[in-house]
Amino acid sequence: MQPLLSLQLYLSATCSALAASDYYFFSTQSRKPCVDTGEEHEKKLSRTSSAKSIISTVAPDIDPSLRSVLISLTEATAEISRILSVGHDTSAAGSQNVSGDNQLVLDISCDQAAFRELRHCEGKAVAVAASEETPVVTELHPDDQVEGKRYAVGFDPLDGSSIIASNFTVGSIFGVWPCLESGDIGESSILGRTGREQVASAMSMYGPRTTIILAIPSSSIEGRGRVFELTLLNERKSWSLSGSDIKLPSSKKVFAPGNLRASNDNEQYGALVKHWLNQRYTLRYTGGMVPDVYHMFMKGGGIFTNVSSKKAHAKLRLLYEVAPIGLIVECAGGNAIHEEKDVSVLDISIDDIDQRLGVCFGSVDEVEVYRQFMFTI
Repeated sequence: MQPLLSLQLYLSATCSALAASDYYFFSTQSRKPCVDTGEEHEKKLSRTSSAKSIISTVAPDIDPSLRSVLISLTEATAEISRILSVGHDTSAAGSQNVSGDNQLVLDISCDQAAFRELRHCEGKAVAVAASEETPVVTELHPDDQVEGKRYAVGFDPLDGSSIIASNFTVGSIFGVWPCLESGDIGESSILGRTGREQVASAMSMYGPRTTIILAIPSSSIEGRGRVFELTLLNERKSWSLSGSDIKLPSSKKVFAPGNLRASNDNEQYGALVKHWLNQRYTLRYTGGMVPDVYHMFMKGGGIFTNVSSKKAHAKLRLLYEVAPIGLIVECAGGNAIHEEKDVSVLDISIDDIDQRLGVCFGSVDEVEVYRQFMFTI
């Protein structure tokens, strides 16, 4: 590994550890540690109580440790929402993550906030985590002996940072894997796994409202899997169940064509885009994956694609983005497939933290149309 990349990796992991302090949070305006207030602490207690009550009602037989992990995801969402509400600095931080992406001040602030909430998960249930901004598997409690089940989390703290300066809606994405019962906790908790092994995932959205969609597959609870939405209310004091059983209908003529420039030199993709236009599909595209996919859940279906070509390469990370959202889509009754082969993204092995691919998410019938254009022409 090059010395510069080694230094970046070290600094990124160190910042995440510092951000997990018990008494401080990161201010996006001054970029200096600030003492947490009693008011914020009271809000946190109220939020966690409401989130716990809702999750326990929707999934009464869920593993208690996994429930704690999901509560920590709601807390990360609430804290990122607070940061974005006061964080007017959308400038570049003058740094890159290990993958070579330029970072914004807000990217770093949101990443640190999420790491801190995961580290503070009740029962220390989150053992390891990795993020798009800190792309190294980080042990959160390396020196502690912890009882109960433990989990690994891969996440993108701020999906859509390229559009945030325009005040567009952005989001966060989280995937949760069970740690292996044998062997050391570390990279093996994430690498070599598949999205199918996730026990839960979540997608948060920060717009006029702050919301989070949680997916719990049937492997984690009795009966069928559940997809439900929570909305943050009362000046960030509580969560409310705003969608109890979210489903993707089999078809809807709405499309969100990510990486559209690829249609210029990918003939199949170009033909598919023309089909959508000729059939008078409604375009719903913001440039952010979270709001574009979220729209399908809230408006009754559709299709989201992010297809690559020789000149427009794949950008989406399997660990932080594709696998977690793929789980939500399939739990809601939709399809989530690889751009070039008819295989679920949940069955692709995560062999590299920065592994990238193109995707198709959506209603079953709409994905079938995608197959006809992309795999048979």
